[in-house]
Amino acid sequence: MGGWYWDGVFTGLFVAAGVLVAAIVPRAVVAAAAAAVAGVVVGILAFDLDEAVFGGVGGLLGGFGAAVIVAGALRRGGTRVGTGILVGLGAVATAAIAFVPVVGFLEAVALPALAARMRKREPDRHAGLRTLARD
Repeated sequence: MGGWYWDGVFTGLFVAAGVLVAAIVPRAVVAAAAAAVAGVVVGILAFDLDEAVFGGVGGLLGGFGAAVIVAGALRRGGTRVGTGILVGLGAVATAAIAFVPVVGFLEAVALPALAARMRKREPDRHAGLRTLARD
């Protein structure tokens, strides 16, 4: 396979790293920055400049997208440990399917798109039935 295959694998692996960091720290900026820095450092030390760029971009997009989803799950009543375990397992699955050609690139595009879609569907905060109880 060509260099594009390994670029896609590296992108997908650091999307998975971003998901894993978001499982631990569900803040979008922290998760995205940590995974992006890890992708760039590993890419420069172990491979070449193009892998560093793809790893950094994959980590940035993966950390941002997963942190939005994890924060929403925690806001809606999910426990920190349970959510962390489930998202961690999702990160392992994300890393595994990154070895399928082109899927690493698709992960980097799909995860932030899913996060944006879920963010848009989030209901507005309101008082709920407590306002009806005031008779």
